[in-house]
Amino acid sequence: MQGELPLNEQIYQACKELIDDAKNGCADLVFKEICLEILSRASHVLTRQQFKKLASYAAQRMREEMPFEVREHELAWNR
Repeated sequence: MQGELPLNEQIYQACKELIDDAKNGCADLVFKEICLEILSRASHVLTRQQFKKLASYAAQRMREEMPFEVREHELAWNR
């Protein structure tokens, strides 16, 4: 297993990637729901420190503006 990350570190990285993917492809409300679901599930498998880092990362991404393409798609649905 030389060069491989421990399993919980791989899960941590996967959770961050899921959050990033959701941020880039979902409406704001859906993104927040997905983040809460990811955090809920991650709390059972990550260390306390990893979970705190992931929660902080998710909160930071929630404060960011939505990507333009998603915002434009949302506006089209509201017309």
